This record gives sequence, C-alpha cells and structure tokens, in this order.
Amino acid sequence: MNAPLDLSLDLRSRRTLALQIHDAIGQAVREGRLEPGARLPSWRDLAAQLGVARGTVRAAYERLMDEQFLVSAGAAGTFVADRPPVEARPADRAIRPPLPGLFYDHGVEPLPFQMGVPAQDAFPFKLWSRLLAAAARTAAAQPVSYPDPRGLPALRQEIAATLGYARGIACLPAQVIVTAGFAGGLGLTLGALGMRGRRAWVESPGFPLTRLALETGGVETVPVPVDARGLDVAAGRVLAPDAALAVVTPGQQAPLGVTMTLERRLALLDWAGRTGGWVIEDDYLSELQLRGRAAPALASLDRAGRVIHIGSFSKTISPALRLGFIVVPAELAERFGDYAACLAPAPGLEAQRAVASFLAEGHYLRHLRRMKRLYVARADALSEALRPHQGEGVVVHPMGGLAVRVDLPEGMDDGDVARRALAFGLAPVPLSGWYGESARRPGLLLGVTNVALARIALDCDRLFGLIRR
Repeated sequence: MNAPLDLSLDLRSRRTLALQIHDAIGQAVREGRLEPGARLPSWRDLAAQLGVARGTVRAAYERLMDEQFLVSAGAAGTFVADRPPVEARPADRAIRPPLPGLFYDHGVEPLPFQMGVPAQDAFPFKLWSRLLAAAARTAAAQPVSYPDPRGLPALRQEIAATLGYARGIACLPAQVIVTAGFAGGLGLTLGALGMRGRRAWVESPGFPLTRLALETGGVETVPVPVDARGLDVAAGRVLAPDAALAVVTPGQQAPLGVTMTLERRLALLDWAGRTGGWVIEDDYLSELQLRGRAAPALASLDRAGRVIHIGSFSKTISPALRLGFIVVPAELAERFGDYAACLAPAPGLEAQRAVASFLAEGHYLRHLRRMKRLYVARADALSEALRPHQGEGVVVHPMGGLAVRVDLPEGMDDGDVARRALAFGLAPVPLSGWYGESARRPGLLLGVTNVALARIALDCDRLFGLIRR
C-alpha cells in the first residue's frame, strides 16, 4: 500500500507494521530523502493514509524519537531532527580481515604444513568438553563480582608450579599474570614498561607478528642476526647500543629451531643489567621439545630482575583459548597487576578454570607426551617425503621447532608459492617475511603438526610442482 511518504507495507511479512514504518522513515532520513526540519504527517493522518491503527504509527514515531531521528514540537507537529547526513557505504568495498599476510583464514580446520596450531585430530575433545562443562557450572555459581584481573588464583598457582619443574623458573603465583595469549602478554608488557618511543632488538629471522606488534605499539625494531648459537648479542650492541628491549625465543628459536647457548644467554643478561634494558622471553613452545629435554628458561638465570617471561597454551593445548601468561620479577608484580586491572584484565574464567583442572589433574603432561610422540612420527615422515625434492637450489634443513625449513633459489617469490599452494589445500609459510628488509631470503616453513601420513608424499609432490613452475 503506497502513501505520500512512499511507504510500502507488506501485510504478509513477519515484521510488524510498526517496525516497517519505523525502518522506512529512518532509512529516508539516513539517505537524505527527508531533510532536517521536514514536517511529517501527524500519526493520526499517516495512520489514515496507510490504513493502519493509529497506535501502530504512534509506536513507530516514538521509537524514531527515542533514536533521535525525529523531534516532537507538541501541537506544532513532528519534524525530522537536525542531524548530520550519513555517508553511504561503498557497496563494493569489503573490509579485509586482520593481518591477511600472516593468517590465511580464521576459525577453520588447520591445513597441511600450517604453522602455529596443534594437531587437530589428536586433541582430547571429550576430556576437554567435560572440563569446560564443569568450569561453566562452577562459574555460574560464583558471586557476581569482578574477578582478579591477574587471572584465576588456582590457574596462576598451577602455572607457577609447572614452570618450576618444567622450565626451572622459581616464582610465586603473585608474579604470574594470565593474559589473552602471547599478544595480550606482549601488549601488557610494552605498556607496563613504557616502551613507546624506545628501540628494541628483534631476531632476524624472527616471528613477523612480534615485529609488527612492537611497531604498532610505537617501538622501533632493530633486526639482529641469529646464528647457530642464538641471537648475536655483540651484533645487537653495535646495531642499536641504545636499545631498551630485546625480544628473543631462546628455547627453540623461531623459525630456525636453535637453542641459545649459555654463553649468549649470559651475555644478553649482562647487557640488560648494565644498560637497564629489558628482555622479553617468548617461550612459545614451553617444554614441547621433540628431541631430548628442553633447556631451562632464560628467566631461570635472571638474578637482576630484567627478564619478562611470556608463555601461552596456544601450541600445547589450543590457540582458540586465547590464553597465555607472563611471569614478572617480584619488584614489578604490583606495577603489572595495576596495569592489567586498568587495561588488560585476564580473559574469561571458564577457560581459565578448565586449564587449571587440565594442569592439576595431570592431563597436561600426559597430553604433551602424546603430542611429542605424534609430532616426532610426523616430522620423520615429512623429512622422508622431502628427500627426493632436494637440489636445484632447494635445500631442506633439519627439523627446527615444529617446522621444517626449505630454502628456495635466490630470486624466487616464496609469498607467491604460498598463495598458490592454498588452492591445493596446503598452507606453507613464506620465510622471507621473517627477516629484516635488508636480509630477506626466499624459503618455506612447513609445519609438521597437521600433516596426514597417508597423503604426505602427494602433498609434497604438489608443493614442489608449484615451486618448479
């Protein structure tokens, strides 16, 4: 039914007539077809024009007035509010997802060769569902109040105990702060230490997200080379003697997989102590060392209180938890706690309770033992499937962390290879983005956690077919 306001009502629609009138007038105001100050028919007149009850139009008008689209002038009538016009959104402009160069997709099953995610097919879903359900029931019965912004005390106690025997870190639960994954821990640390405007050493090659996060937080990054002994501290002193921060992966360097030597660790701690600098230890794999026993954490050697230890459960349990933690020197515990309370409180309690139970009941260590055996088998199978593809500028390196590194011929676009591989359901990671601009080297990182033994040879053949083309 048409009306002077060009209102059309659909009597068969599930949407009420009042809502249809509300939407039509609101849209006309947003698009500028009803200009500010324009007088609308009284709700009685419009009801007669549309053939609907007066209360229907009145309800639509009152809602539009509540939303500040219309104003009432009493007996003088109802008018369009004086509000700025709304610019039409371009219909063809799609807003990209965050960091498309680092994350090919979100919320989907991991693909072969994808890095940074545990084995999808080996996750203890039944056990985890039971723990989550129990955590949800407990949370529902808790007092309705703000929880400790540093994290659930039970979880912080379990983390402190686990770090003591697995990573050699002697700390109190009060020094542990639960965060929204590694990114949350890094952001909290940069803010609490006041790093904006300062310079930081970063590993080259090193995790691109760390470098981008530092730069986003106002920290100037200085790539420092990594060799077989870890971060070259002497080179860092030359490249950026005024640096206030160093971010390192000393346990299993990402992506080379080397363990920082004791000599380099002591040199790094000496630099921090002499200059008043800080060291962020990214312990991304924790004790998940596939060959032998993991070296103690760098923080276990820190006597001057200059190391901030950051860990997460993304690689050991699931990245969907978005759950991590930081361990701070006792002298900084109150400062970090206050910062967390204001700007970075710990995430939801249900996941925290479930992880606390996972740790306390011994499931975590049993799970890690199973994952180590599984990943070793998959790493060996991948290395065997890669053997025929060596040569002609392609070099396959031994296992590093949870990935195999493949060097490609100079000049090859590893990013293009990775993009084309996605069409075949493969997700290798281009290596060049892990280096500083002046030292980029083409290559691929092949994660071992989600390779399928039954099709690993076929996946390798497909990938190297793309490389040869």
